[in-house]
Amino acid sequence: MHQKKDSTPKPASQGRLRVGPAGWSYPDWSGFVYPSRRARNFHEATFLAQFFDTIEINTSFYQPIRPDHAASWIDRVAANPSFLFTAKLWQRFTHEPSATAGDEHAVRAGFDVLLEAGKLGAVLLQFPFSFHRTAETSAHLSALLKRFADYPLVVELRHASWQTQDTLDFLREHDAGFCNIDQPIIGNSLKPAAQSTSPVGYVRFHGRRYDTWFSDDPKLPAHERYNYLYSPEELKPWVNRIQEVQKHTRDTYVVTNNHYQGKAVVNALQLLSILKGTKLKMPDDLRQHYPQLEQFASEMPAAPTLFPLGPPTGKKSKGTTS
Repeated sequence: MHQKKDSTPKPASQGRLRVGPAGWSYPDWSGFVYPSRRARNFHEATFLAQFFDTIEINTSFYQPIRPDHAASWIDRVAANPSFLFTAKLWQRFTHEPSATAGDEHAVRAGFDVLLEAGKLGAVLLQFPFSFHRTAETSAHLSALLKRFADYPLVVELRHASWQTQDTLDFLREHDAGFCNIDQPIIGNSLKPAAQSTSPVGYVRFHGRRYDTWFSDDPKLPAHERYNYLYSPEELKPWVNRIQEVQKHTRDTYVVTNNHYQGKAVVNALQLLSILKGTKLKMPDDLRQHYPQLEQFASEMPAAPTLFPLGPPTGKKSKGTTS
């Protein structure tokens, strides 16, 4: 067992709401979120940290974070002292039963750089829909929560068999947060909730692509599963849920995972503006494509907005990640 490290976010950040996208490295964000022409020293995380106080690191789901990369990212967001990263645990621990002590060491090497700098707000253990609640899976989850107990942990479960009071009590016993999710409700899918089981509150938006969510079509582009733009009407019930989570947590993270062509950033900005009760600075290129952001913008656009290239607010679209 590893001893608990006293390098979690400092009290100055307590009670904060942090809203931001999942990931930042997407080619289709060029000209939508990011300028088409960039300065030589341009970095996506630096750009996003002008608008958000968090980004969820997605690459850590596919491979461990390199310590030098973690150190670089900390430097990249230094202009925003309120900024904290969250990061997904490597899928080898959540989707495969093959993780070794060496795998754990590799994961910790990157996480610890962020943790010791006070920049790791949460580690997300994301499980697939196929991860149903049984004695075996409960034991596996318990072992993982004990194994990584020195990090601020949050658990994302997608199957409705986990939507029980016993699950909430189980997570509280392990000092782990419950991830409230918006996903297509198909069959035994976990439904929207406003639960909190630790000082860390967490909400994730996956979009509502009912037509692609469980698709096994090999010809379907990967981004289609998450290509969805929420309408303000669809976000409204979540504003109330997020506020409920905030009442019972020290820090609440709201992460938008509906990436394609910057839709995650659009919805994150809308949610942040509504929750903060104020208008916000907006990326100029994004405003060109999504004029519905204008009502949330605090400044005049640098250039007149055009018709949106994506679909109207709330309509299904076609475009990204996990």
